[in-house]
Amino acid sequence: MVCLGNICRSPLAEGILKSKVDASKIFVDSAGTGHWHIGNEPDKRSIAVGKKYNIDITNQRGRQFSARDFENFDLIYVMDNSNMENVLALAENDFQREKVKLILDEIFPDENVDVPDPYLGGNAGFENVFKMLDEACEQIAKRL
Repeated sequence: MVCLGNICRSPLAEGILKSKVDASKIFVDSAGTGHWHIGNEPDKRSIAVGKKYNIDITNQRGRQFSARDFENFDLIYVMDNSNMENVLALAENDFQREKVKLILDEIFPDENVDVPDPYLGGNAGFENVFKMLDEACEQIAKRL
């Protein structure tokens, strides 16, 4: 799960998908395309909306996406088209590029819909993002 800073959207996506799959069989992680929040815990508003739905993301720490992630993961879900461009810029071949998908394509196939970044908004934005990601992760979990 990849977003810009790895403190709002991707930590929620990581926590949501982890809650829907068997952790002994599927490893879920998140990262940001930027380096600003490496080592930081998720945004307090992401933590709060996760807790509201019994998902604890407090142990997550921000990290930056790297080319090595193409080797470590079978699927790479990005939150928006900007994240997609940044991640694809690190891909070395078509095999790696094919791993990268917009997460909302799971519920809006081929519409290129972005998960809005709630960082500069209020709490309602985090609630809306949670609901979008929950629906998308439900679809992902059904196939895994």
